[in-house]
Amino acid sequence: MSSRKAELHANLVSVQERVASTALAVGRNVDEITLVVVTKTFPIEDIEILYELGVRNFGENRDQEGSVKAPAMPADCVWHFQGQIQSNKLKSICEWADVIHSLDSAKHAQKIAELGTNARILVQVALETKFREGRGGVDPDRLAEFLEDVITRKRLNVAGLMAVAPLDEAPEPAFARLAELSAKSRSTWPQLSTISAGMSGDFEAAISQGATLVRVGSSILGHRAPLL
Repeated sequence: MSSRKAELHANLVSVQERVASTALAVGRNVDEITLVVVTKTFPIEDIEILYELGVRNFGENRDQEGSVKAPAMPADCVWHFQGQIQSNKLKSICEWADVIHSLDSAKHAQKIAELGTNARILVQVALETKFREGRGGVDPDRLAEFLEDVITRKRLNVAGLMAVAPLDEAPEPAFARLAELSAKSRSTWPQLSTISAGMSGDFEAAISQGATLVRVGSSILGHRAPLL
């Protein structure tokens, strides 16, 4: 086993154990929680190692990366796009992403519907207490109206909600709020069963509040210089 494979294996097992222990502590079945390994900025060689270690769910923030990596991997991989959507990248994103985590625009919803993708769509909810450039998301006060609009569109598989915890704040209140919004939304649209929340620094808090998808990168892959 190469040193990199040994490193990734140890990190992956550690995160999987933390997911399982958190689920057990709050009375949840670990099988209802999907671990998405966020591979943004990391090379295809790392993804190949993770695949050998049993990982099938991979997350990317940029179409420029996902559109290259996804076709290079076996067909049983599930690819998650979790970055901010750009209109000029939507067609490409829909060609490789199996799950799109960040819908927050009616214009983008219409475009996705027109493209006819089979991807599962998650609506991003803004949980920031103050505006931050580039964070995105639907205002919680407008969520029901937004869901009503996008769910009624044909050829759009809306499957749940996604959120990112506010920066520089404890994540628990935000994830509790997301859980409330999810429960309220499911009372009208039962198909909205997916809750995408939690990253390397807060995925245990997210699981405690019902997250079904957690997006973990640096705790498994380590840190890498960001792309400019």
